[in-house]
Amino acid sequence: MRIPRTLKLAAQAVALSAALGLGSGAAVAQIKVGVIYSGTGATSFVGIPQGNTIALLPQKIGDYTVQYIGLDDASDPTQTVTNVRKLIDEQKIDALIGPSGSPNAMGVIQFIAEAGIPMLAPVGTAAVVQPMDDKKKWVFKTTQNDEIIGAALFDQMSKSGVKTIGFIGLNDPYGENWYRVSTALAEKHGIKIIANERFARTDASVTGQTLKLIGAKPDAVLIAAAGGPTVLPEVSLRDRGYKGPIYQTHGAALPAFIKLGGAKVEGTIMAASLMLVLPEIADSNPSKKVAQNYIDAYKKQYGEPPATFGANVFDAGLLLQNAIPKAAEKGKPGTPEFRSALRDALEQTKELVGTQGVYNMTPQDHSGFDQRGRELITVKDGQFRLLK
Repeated sequence: MRIPRTLKLAAQAVALSAALGLGSGAAVAQIKVGVIYSGTGATSFVGIPQGNTIALLPQKIGDYTVQYIGLDDASDPTQTVTNVRKLIDEQKIDALIGPSGSPNAMGVIQFIAEAGIPMLAPVGTAAVVQPMDDKKKWVFKTTQNDEIIGAALFDQMSKSGVKTIGFIGLNDPYGENWYRVSTALAEKHGIKIIANERFARTDASVTGQTLKLIGAKPDAVLIAAAGGPTVLPEVSLRDRGYKGPIYQTHGAALPAFIKLGGAKVEGTIMAASLMLVLPEIADSNPSKKVAQNYIDAYKKQYGEPPATFGANVFDAGLLLQNAIPKAAEKGKPGTPEFRSALRDALEQTKELVGTQGVYNMTPQDHSGFDQRGRELITVKDGQFRLLK
């Protein structure tokens, strides 16, 4: 599927205006927040809605105006490092939102930690915050940790009588952490992983890996990928006659998954954000109203609903909106004291309702989601539906 040109231009326009200091309040901004997203390249299905969401972030927080400086890293981890160093050294940012890709985020943690700047990472892999150490304490994650998503998937597998699975994941931190999590959960549920394959985000074929998976004859297959690359292994499996159930992580939680995969992704099972099935969610769910407000604002701005990945950036704005006034009591924006206090305030976040769940941060948990941050979902008749 081709990315709509309007979305590309919108993302580019937001990035340009932010970088040039244009827009509401930018000329007198007192707080600078860098935003790195993958508007082009292999991770663009994730990055475009994230880049577009910059325009929807709070422009004023407490007594301070906020300037967002958006930069596209083109899905290239090397460019991510260049962008981060530019934001730190030249723009003197107080916080960073991004980047979009897990490898990109892992590659900049050391620079963020050395500069003492909080990073709100809208990425899939829990490796950006686990295991916690002196560097990762500066990182906060605005997506569900793999263990929370994985527990729902493996519980469902067990209830469905799955005894063996084949695993295929990205050959980067996203896939590697998911294999680690899957190994532990499989053992807990009495399930054996009898095939283990990898592929790159830029691969055009996974024929070899697919044939090995099918040859192992697993009861089910788990695909651990994010964005556009989620589709390739599943389509390849179906094209070669695999009939068993296929599970996906929250990395497949975007409309493009269905548009690209079509009938071949029917029946896919995943655990992901309530945003995918919002009309089926009870009004009593605290996140439903927040998610609907975000969707409505995005549709008004761009003419179509956002992928859930954009909501990860929106939630980063909510976390900053909650933490900045507290940090400002300890230091002036632009100073190390403020940035350190901002980190502390983010870590003390309690019962903050976001678009995809409720955040409760601790020194050990810098994601903060619990079971309120996931739903079991399937693809039925070309739509995401609650799995019942």
